[in-house]
Amino acid sequence: MWNLTCARRAVVALATASLAAACQARGVTSMDAGGRQAVPVLVELFTSEGCSSCPPADKQLARLVREQPIPGVRVIAMGEHVDYWDDLGWKDSFSSPLFTKRQQEYVHRLGLTGPYTPQLVIGGRLQTLGSDESGARSAIVEVARSPAGSLSIRLVTDAGSEPMLDVQATWSGGEAQIVAAVVEDRATTRVTRGENAGRTLAHVSVVRSMSTIGAAKKTFSGRVSLKRSGVLGPAHVVVFAQELAGGRVYAADSIPLPAFSEDPPEG
Repeated sequence: MWNLTCARRAVVALATASLAAACQARGVTSMDAGGRQAVPVLVELFTSEGCSSCPPADKQLARLVREQPIPGVRVIAMGEHVDYWDDLGWKDSFSSPLFTKRQQEYVHRLGLTGPYTPQLVIGGRLQTLGSDESGARSAIVEVARSPAGSLSIRLVTDAGSEPMLDVQATWSGGEAQIVAAVVEDRATTRVTRGENAGRTLAHVSVVRSMSTIGAAKKTFSGRVSLKRSGVLGPAHVVVFAQELAGGRVYAADSIPLPAFSEDPPEG
C-alpha cells in the first residue's frame, strides 16, 4: 500500500539521482563514502540520557555516521545533549546549557511551540523527530540540493592538547558566525536513575565543546587554536558557517584530531 513512508522513499530516490550533477555544477569538493563528490550536510541531534525516547535516535545518528547512506551527501553529525532533563532523575554528564540555548534558537527560527527530545535539525533549515529515519533522510536530501557555500579545515599543528586549525570558507548568504566544535567519536554511559535506569547508552559524535571563532560576510579565512576539553579518546573537529541566531548552515567540514599524547613535543 502506498503510504507516507513510501512517498518519502520515492522523493529521496528521485532527489539523490540529481545530487552528483548538482555537486559538480557547484564545485563541491567533499567526498561521500563511495569517493564521489558530495555536499556536506550538518545534522544535529538534540538528545538527553534522561529521555527514554532518545536511544533510538542515538542509534539512527550512529547509522548515518557509519553508513553515510545517501549518495552525493556527506553527513556531518553532532550530538548535543540538552540540560533540561537533568533535574528529572538523571544528570547527563554530556549536557550543557549551551546546547539548550542553541535548540531554543531553532525553536524560534523554525516556528515550533517548544523544544523536545529527540530532535534532529538538518542544515539549520529543517527539523524532524530524531528517530524518524525516512523523515531524516528526506530532509538531508532536500538540504543537500541547495548548498550555499564551501568550507575547508586543515590541521596545522597539534601541540599536545591544543590543535591549531586553518579555516577557509565562502558562502552566498549574508553575515555568518564561524563555529568550531570538538566532538568525541564515541561514548557510553551506564545510567542508574531516571527513565533509562539500568541501561547502557551508546552515543556517537558527542559535542564536548562549541565556540564561535569568528564572524564575517561571505568569506572567512583564519587560524584558530582549539582545546580538547578533556577528551582523551578518538575525536574530531567540526567547523561550520551559520547565519546568525540559529539560521541556515551555509557550509561545514570536519576532520579527525590526532591521538592525544601527554608527552611534551620533541624539539
